[in-house]
Amino acid sequence: MSTAYQIVVCGSLVPDPLQTLEPVSTPAGPALKNETMLPAVLDPWAGHALFEAANLAKSAPGSKVWLVSLGPKAKLQQVMMTVAQKVPFELVALDGPASGFTEAAEVAAALAEAVQAIPGLDKSKLLLFGGWESASRGAGVTMQMVAERLGIVDQFQGVDEFKPAPDGSFEVLERADGERHQVSRCAGAPALIGWATGNLPEPKNNPQVGMANMRTVMPALQKAKPVKLTGEGLAFASVALPKQLRQTRIVKDSTPDQIAQEIVEWMKK
Repeated sequence: MSTAYQIVVCGSLVPDPLQTLEPVSTPAGPALKNETMLPAVLDPWAGHALFEAANLAKSAPGSKVWLVSLGPKAKLQQVMMTVAQKVPFELVALDGPASGFTEAAEVAAALAEAVQAIPGLDKSKLLLFGGWESASRGAGVTMQMVAERLGIVDQFQGVDEFKPAPDGSFEVLERADGERHQVSRCAGAPALIGWATGNLPEPKNNPQVGMANMRTVMPALQKAKPVKLTGEGLAFASVALPKQLRQTRIVKDSTPDQIAQEIVEWMKK
């Protein structure tokens, strides 16, 4: 007999990766040029977490998935029109900035408060899912701080696989140094699972799933709680795109060993 889980996925929005991003300075701090005009997508790391959560809920009858997302309400609506067709979930929307120039601690506080406010949430069955990293808030600490605020001490980061057992325990495959994985076993929920890439492909669009999700998505967006991130004590000395460096030299009659040695010497510099 499988254990029913209550799975809460935390995931925000990021600019479409096909867009050209240019950081600029504004009176309110650093931002992206024409940020409000950039099309947005669900953070790819959070997307993996959501798809894994839906797959787990499908295999564990009685389980439920929530998606807690912080972002501008208009952009959330735009992204949810696509995401809602992928997998079943209930949206908990927070209306606030989704910029990468926000303080992770403030974001974590807002997300934890939203999770705690979910009606009927049973922490003894809670699995907190999220991205191990983020395409915008790449501090790598946001999910950890959310879990700490919820009193979740069993935390696993860089997870590629989650295997539940009938008795409620589970096994996770975590990434470790040297292209290796660490196998960890946990007695059961509550726990934080910070996903890497997982093993699942992106689900195909399902209009029926989309119609079912939109019954709760639109009301959730209408009552999205405004969140103001002040960034108190946070300062940026400068923001800029990484500079491209290319050095080309044409050399004839060099052996592979000589070329390899030259590359090693260049990397050492």
